[in-house]
Amino acid sequence: MSVFTIREERCKGCGICVAFCPKNVLEVDALSKVHAVRPEDCIGCGQCELLCPDFAIFVDKMDREAAK
Repeated sequence: MSVFTIREERCKGCGICVAFCPKNVLEVDALSKVHAVRPEDCIGCGQCELLCPDFAIFVDKMDREAAK
C-alpha cells in the first residue's frame, strides 16, 4: 500500500485521476472532489499524481520504494 495525499482545495473534480487509476482506488464524490475509496488497493504507480492538472495528488515515493 502506498501513501498518497489528496489536496481537496486544489481538486476541481475533473476525473482524470479516476479514469487512469489501474486499481480503481479513486472516485469523484457528489461535491466533485476526488476521494480514495479503496486506498488499500493502491499500487503506487503514480499515474494520478502525474496526470493531475491541478497538482492535487501526491504519491509518497519513499514509501513506494520501501514496499518493494
